[in-house]
Amino acid sequence: MTAHLDPRAPLVLDTYELGRRPGSQREVTLTVPAPADLGIELLGVPEGAEVELDLRIEAVMEGVLVTGAAYADLEGECARCLEPIHDEIEARFQELYVYDDEERAADDDEEELRTEGDLVDLEPVLRDAVVLALPFQPLCQDDCPGLCIDCGARLADDPDHTHEAPIDPRWAGLAGLHDPSSKTED
Repeated sequence: MTAHLDPRAPLVLDTYELGRRPGSQREVTLTVPAPADLGIELLGVPEGAEVELDLRIEAVMEGVLVTGAAYADLEGECARCLEPIHDEIEARFQELYVYDDEERAADDDEEELRTEGDLVDLEPVLRDAVVLALPFQPLCQDDCPGLCIDCGARLADDPDHTHEAPIDPRWAGLAGLHDPSSKTED
C-alpha cells in the first residue's frame, strides 16, 4: 500500500488547473518550510527555515514538467576547521512527473516520479537539487588551513603555529649526547 499525498503539505502542488492540455503552464512563487535533513552532514538548510521556490509548471504529453529554482540559507561547519558556516544556496531543477494513469512499458524506469491524481510532490526533487548543489567538503574560506594535527589549534588564527619535531623513539637514547648541558670534561 502506498502513502497518498496530502494536498495541504507545503511541497505538494496541485496541477488541476493545467487540465492535462499540453502547452498549458503557470508560474508559481512560494515560500515553504524546509523539510528535515535537507543537506549533507556538515552543511544544510535548517529544518523549518524558509525556502523560496520559483517554479514553472507545464503540461506535456507524458505528464507535468516542473522547472524551477530554490533559494535558502545554509548553516553548517567547515570541513577543515569546524568553524560555523552561514551561506546561501540557489539550486535549480527540472523534473518530469509522469501521469499516474499512463500505461508504461515494462522496461521503463521504475524510479520515475509520478503524479498522484493532479498532485505532484516536490520534496524529492528539492532534496536532490539542494544536495547536488552543495560542496562536497564545505569550507569557511577557500584557503582554510584547518586545525593542527598535534594540538587542534585553528591554524587560521595562528599561521606561525609549530611544534618541535618528535624524536624517533629508536634514537631517543642518543638525544642526551647532543645536549650541550650534559657534556663532560675530558
